[in-house]
Amino acid sequence: MRLAVDREICVSSGSCVSSDPAVFDQDAEDGRVFLLHEAPGPEHRDAVLQAVHSCPVGALKIVEDG
Repeated sequence: MRLAVDREICVSSGSCVSSDPAVFDQDAEDGRVFLLHEAPGPEHRDAVLQAVHSCPVGALKIVEDG
């Protein structure tokens, strides 16, 4: 599993960071999401799925390998 983010539409809600702070963080200047791990391990899968589904603007996407 790989992740992609669209920082242009991010509204800095922080729901992704709350879901998994080992994978997501927020920029100190504008609060927008950035990835700490573009391809998080399987132990992060449930939290990442929660983050993707809870993003209020759909700024997070899962890009399946294959």
